[in-house]
Amino acid sequence: MALGEFDLIARYFQRPQRPLTGAVALGVGDDCALLQPAPGTQIAISCDMLVEGRHFFADVDPATLGHKALAVNLSDLAACGARPLACTLALSLPHVDEAWLEAFARGLFALADAHDCQLIGGDTTRGPLNICITVFGEVPLVGGKSRALLRSGARAGDDIWVSGTLGEARLALHCLQGQLRLPRDVLQATRARLESPTPRIALGLALRDVAHAAIDLSDGLMGDLGHILERSRCGATLDTAAAAGLLADTAAQAVPGADQRLALVLAGGDDYELLFTAAASARAAVQAAAQQAGVPVTRIGRIEAETGLRLVDAHGQPVTGRYTSFDHFA
Repeated sequence: MALGEFDLIARYFQRPQRPLTGAVALGVGDDCALLQPAPGTQIAISCDMLVEGRHFFADVDPATLGHKALAVNLSDLAACGARPLACTLALSLPHVDEAWLEAFARGLFALADAHDCQLIGGDTTRGPLNICITVFGEVPLVGGKSRALLRSGARAGDDIWVSGTLGEARLALHCLQGQLRLPRDVLQATRARLESPTPRIALGLALRDVAHAAIDLSDGLMGDLGHILERSRCGATLDTAAAAGLLADTAAQAVPGADQRLALVLAGGDDYELLFTAAASARAAVQAAAQQAGVPVTRIGRIEAETGLRLVDAHGQPVTGRYTSFDHFA
């Protein structure tokens, strides 16, 4: 007998009754879930959609896909300095594949449990494979003021920082699209960064009282930094030599050209690291937050009052070149 919609939900996405914690007052099973924010907090909400052929390949491991579908959303909460609370899942499937569903749910719930993020509802329908997750997080209010990290908080004189390494995800994508060839072990390592990103939740929480502005790197460093500059109404100078040092060793060894390596860092995308700004006087605090979170951070530039984004080399000389970030409709 074919598995129906409600049987599918019950079997793969409705878990045994668990004690409700934190802000989740009612989970899966009714027309609406109920969230009850703790006194003195705000709810942070973000939504991301993954479409087959656009965001992932048809042959991707379903457990890995379940992980990524939630990870890209948790990355938004990390950039906001929000603690994960809950999520919803809207899933469009061309047909019911029980083995695929079991693996997808396993990958999704493994990451959800790691961050105490409960699945509290959603929807399923027949159609092209499409995954849409909405996440809910919590940020405190102190003296009536939100402690959320926003894109609009950068200030002239701030340092610009990036967590982790960049470039591997885009290098893997180029290989999988047939644009270049990589040794098998290099492709395996870089593909893991493309398909299993790590949301920097711990770093985002540690930066709440340190950073002035933050964003997660999903579409490329140049474009995402541009969002901060636009919202903060300021400009920046970016040290391309420091930025080039963000390229992961596996990617650097596979790409011989300096321009190509810099392009992976500046315009790569799918890294899901955090880009943030903080006062120059807070450098020790930034490093302490990074150490607490177990994530390395690199200082790559400074925020300036003059609008626009300027690229310079290690000697402060202008760098020319066009590095554009990903845009679905460009």
